[in-house]
Amino acid sequence: MSLLPHQGRRRFLTESFCGLGSLAMASMMAQERLRAEPNSPLAAKASHFPARAKSVVFLFMAGGPSHLETFDPKPLLNKLDGQTRPQEFGEAKYQFVSKEARLLGSKRTFARCGQSGIEVSDLFPHVAKVIDEIAVIRSCYGDRVVHSAAQYELMSGRVMPGFPSMGAWSIYGLGSESDALPAYVVMPDPDGALEAGQPMYGNGFLPAAYQPTVFRPGDRPVLNLGLPAGISSQDRYQTIELIQQLNEASSAEEQDELAARIRTYGLAFRMQTEAPEILDLNNETEETLKLYGVGSQPTDDYGRRCLLARRLVENGVRFTVVVSGGGAAMQQWDAHKDIEENHLRMAAETDQPIAALITDLKRRGLLDTTLVLWGGEFGRSPEAQAGVGRDHHNLGFTMWMAGGGVQGGRVVGATDAIGLRAVERPCHFRDIHTTILNQLGLDQDQLTFPHLGRNERLTQVHGRVIREIL
Repeated sequence: MSLLPHQGRRRFLTESFCGLGSLAMASMMAQERLRAEPNSPLAAKASHFPARAKSVVFLFMAGGPSHLETFDPKPLLNKLDGQTRPQEFGEAKYQFVSKEARLLGSKRTFARCGQSGIEVSDLFPHVAKVIDEIAVIRSCYGDRVVHSAAQYELMSGRVMPGFPSMGAWSIYGLGSESDALPAYVVMPDPDGALEAGQPMYGNGFLPAAYQPTVFRPGDRPVLNLGLPAGISSQDRYQTIELIQQLNEASSAEEQDELAARIRTYGLAFRMQTEAPEILDLNNETEETLKLYGVGSQPTDDYGRRCLLARRLVENGVRFTVVVSGGGAAMQQWDAHKDIEENHLRMAAETDQPIAALITDLKRRGLLDTTLVLWGGEFGRSPEAQAGVGRDHHNLGFTMWMAGGGVQGGRVVGATDAIGLRAVERPCHFRDIHTTILNQLGLDQDQLTFPHLGRNERLTQVHGRVIREIL
């Protein structure tokens, strides 16, 4: 095969191959060379200090779950239902709620659960059963009240795209534990994309090797892993050799991107040849499938992805994001029109799978070394929008952690009496990030990368470890 002068490597790659699967198979003859690559950026690295967690699973509730309907009951808010906000609580900026808006009480009921007695909403009867494994952080806050900027900040510590996500930083610091699986996996919701899009999960200015692998929903997370009809392994081997020669002739910047792409193809092939059973849930017991709600509605989809997250963890995947919510606002936790309808539906899809993940990790001895994080990019407003909905709210909301050295059965921080603002032990996103890094054995001040003349880090400015839950 010859290239015309005007054809570049990128065009060659896109026009000459039949997708990821074709090049994945093409690397069959070269897989040992890729596996033994010297100075691989994904080689396992020592942590800065002894780690409590080896992996992270982020249960991303996209759109902004309401703290007022989930883990932060506010009796006074219910008492003031229908009234304007008392002046002593101060001001707040929203997208759609006017200054004349009325406070909206919650219709959910809360009960003290587990030996710890943490109050949990009736939206989460299954999570309530494992609450003693969970540390609830009721005083989270961020800097932005719009989805895209808040999602960027949640993932990367910045309110704009172009910066590495916490998943990318984690594998930059620690490398990969598996030769046959990606180090960093994102499993989006099948309902569609989110406002911040793919960049919020990305590697930013870190080398291309630290980008995530995005799985598809359903029972085939990775498609097109076979050779096209009429193409032999030897044909693909010759093609790979040509690509390698082109790569060696390219600039350093181009080499980084192309080398990362070739590594991905080699990894995809090894996923097919060495670990296909990891992506196949059919060999799970009926009891386990039932535990996650696989095969039943409305839990089947999120249950499958949570179960796959457990399988990825036990096979060395470092960082996994399991997204709930995608597409239009009503398909996310973005309850502008009707907080009851939205949250009843979204919680019904996720409650059982989330509790199952924690239960399953614990019984397999994996919870001690797996940090589970739950939350969204912000919470919801105490005031009503459109009568029975709630607007975005970034001044005070709830996230929680479990496993990975976290002491369950604890509550840290508090919002004020109507849930407007974090007032006790406020925890910014950078504190969440710092705590995650700490549990992975990574020091925020040592985990840096030179970019535009300065050493950048995940936390931007200094974050605080939330030691009350450790």
